[in-house]
Amino acid sequence: MYTVANPPFDPIAFHTGIYRGEIFKFERLAAASTLIAFTRELLEAELHPFEPPLIHRHFDQAGQVEMLARCEKAFSGSREVRDLWRDLFEAAGCAPDRLARDRLHLRFQPHHDAPVEAPRERTTATIAFHRDTWGSNLYAQTNWWAPVYPITAGRTFAFFPELWDRPVRNTSADFDLKAVLERSHALGRNAVDADQAIPHLAEEMLGWKAAPVVIEPGTVIAFSSAHAHAGVGNRTGLTRISLETRTIWIDDLLAGRGAPNVDGHARWQSPGLFRRVSDDMPLHHLLGCDPVMRFDGARPPAISMKDTDI
Repeated sequence: MYTVANPPFDPIAFHTGIYRGEIFKFERLAAASTLIAFTRELLEAELHPFEPPLIHRHFDQAGQVEMLARCEKAFSGSREVRDLWRDLFEAAGCAPDRLARDRLHLRFQPHHDAPVEAPRERTTATIAFHRDTWGSNLYAQTNWWAPVYPITAGRTFAFFPELWDRPVRNTSADFDLKAVLERSHALGRNAVDADQAIPHLAEEMLGWKAAPVVIEPGTVIAFSSAHAHAGVGNRTGLTRISLETRTIWIDDLLAGRGAPNVDGHARWQSPGLFRRVSDDMPLHHLLGCDPVMRFDGARPPAISMKDTDI
C-alpha cells in the first residue's frame, strides 16, 4: 500500500505521485521524531499525572472532551509545533514558501465499548467514511498523518484503495462549508458536531476492503486528500492519539494540477483554511480571493495570483 519515501524529494515528482494515489511513508525523518517527542512532552505535562493513552479511564465523556480540547488548543497554537512541522516539510523536500498548510491538528480517539451518542465532538470522534476533497474541493491537497503513541489495526484509520478512481454517492453537493465555518467561528470548534463538519457517504459500504494504517510513532504518511478513508472503531482499551494536517503545493493549485475528482460535487472552494508555511500568510490573501469561494457552474473558477512574492 505504501511507497517508502527517500527524501528529500523533488516536490514536482512527489506531488505527481500523490495525485496518482500513491501513499508515501517516511520512516526515518529526524524532524518527525522530534515532533513526536515534543508532542508527547506537551501531552504528558497537560494531562499529568495521567498517562495520555489511558486518559479515558479517569474521566467521563464530558471531562475527556474538556481536557483533550485544551491539549489540542495548546498544540495547534504552539510556535514550536509550527516550526517543527515546517522542519518536517523541508526534510521531505517541500520549500516553505511554496507550500500552504491547514490547521495543525492533534486528534484523540478514546476507547469506547459502544458507539458514542450524538453530539460527537471533533476532538474525540471516530470520523466517518469520507474524502477530504468532498469538503474543501481542492485537489492539489495532501494529507499528512502520524501516530503519537503506538497504534494497532483496531486503533487507527483505514484507506479504501479500490475506491481511488471509483465514484460513490455522497452528500458533497449539499454540504455548506461556509455555514460550518461561520458556526465554528462564532460558537467554537467543538460546537459543530463531527458528523456535521464533513460531507457523508450516501450508499451502503458493501464488500469494500478497508486497509488499516499501522505504522510506528516517528513514521509519517502523506497521501492525497482525494483518498477515501474512515476511522476504525476503537475498542482496544487505549486512547489513540495522532497528529495531522493538510497542505497545498501552491504552484499546482495555480496550474490546476491535482488528483482526479471522481465524485466530488461541492459548490465551494476553501483556500482560507490554509496559510503559507514560510510566513503564515493566509492563502486567500496571497491569491487575492475570498477565503471561501462559491460558484454555480460545473467547475470552479480559475485562481490567479494577486501578488508575485512567491
